[in-house]
Amino acid sequence: MSTKRWIALISAAALVVVSIGVNSLSYIFTRDFNALFEDSFAMGGPTYEETVLEQGDSNERIAVLNVSGVIQDTGPASPFAAPGYNHQNLLSQLADIREDQSVKGIVLHVDSPGGGVVESSDIYDELISIQENRDIPIYVSMGSMAASGGYYIAAPADKIFVHPETITGSIGVIMESLNYAELADKVGIDFNTIKTGPYKDIMSPNREMTQTERDMLQEMINDSYERFVGIVADGRGMSVANVKKVADGRIMNGRQAIESGLADDYGKLPDVIDALITEQGFKNPTVFEYSSSDSLSSIFGTSVSGLFKKNAETELIQKLLTDYQAPRMMYLYGER
Repeated sequence: MSTKRWIALISAAALVVVSIGVNSLSYIFTRDFNALFEDSFAMGGPTYEETVLEQGDSNERIAVLNVSGVIQDTGPASPFAAPGYNHQNLLSQLADIREDQSVKGIVLHVDSPGGGVVESSDIYDELISIQENRDIPIYVSMGSMAASGGYYIAAPADKIFVHPETITGSIGVIMESLNYAELADKVGIDFNTIKTGPYKDIMSPNREMTQTERDMLQEMINDSYERFVGIVADGRGMSVANVKKVADGRIMNGRQAIESGLADDYGKLPDVIDALITEQGFKNPTVFEYSSSDSLSSIFGTSVSGLFKKNAETELIQKLLTDYQAPRMMYLYGER
């Protein structure tokens, strides 16, 4: 057997081993361990609780919501991972606020590069529902980053506050995939695809994309972009034309965001809470935030994740285990 054949055979075997390994680890690390032990520990219900930041009138409360990390619904958190963004928890918190008549205001603290178009829309819809059904003020405090989907969910707020060094903007949509067909061809790997239509494997990493396929996907992207622009225009009281002047994917700092009309003022989270209390005429409100409850996952995740130091290898493994495999439209800025 020739050297080239040996290289192709070894490469193919390596791909099979890696694929099996990743799938096995993904199953282990992403299983819902709460469900596994539910009967023994009688676990259930929400995985968050209220933590009082400032005690005051229990009938006049301000809820502080935190959106930190990529806005993506990755399902139940792994007990081997540190606590992070939990999409279903956030939606439940918003639903609780909508029904809780004692909550008179919301401070949404955003520190996120954005995320999925559907997840961002979920949060936006819940905030609009609260505004329409409860008519309570919503102030946004932007952290180090509130870009793309992070700005999308901030757009309907009554006021948006930034830090001078906040990275925001990145209004737009992105969808991408890898193409390793040429590499596979060099090492002699063939892909056998059986499909029901010419576009069933659109954006496949095994072949070049056709212009027709690119045009089809661009139309989808354009639709999502126009919705994004419309949401910003409605939320900020701007014309679509003025929004589009800065809605070309560019990022901006706090000063630029204020000057372009995408934000209102400077302020860190405590400043934003104080501004909401003062400007909305609250007397002595209770300020609270939601925090993770002591479920098995949070205890397990905190203790186990602490055993592993952050390095390139562990971050790569985490990315492999949590990233979606299929290309999807994203309101996301930064590394994907």
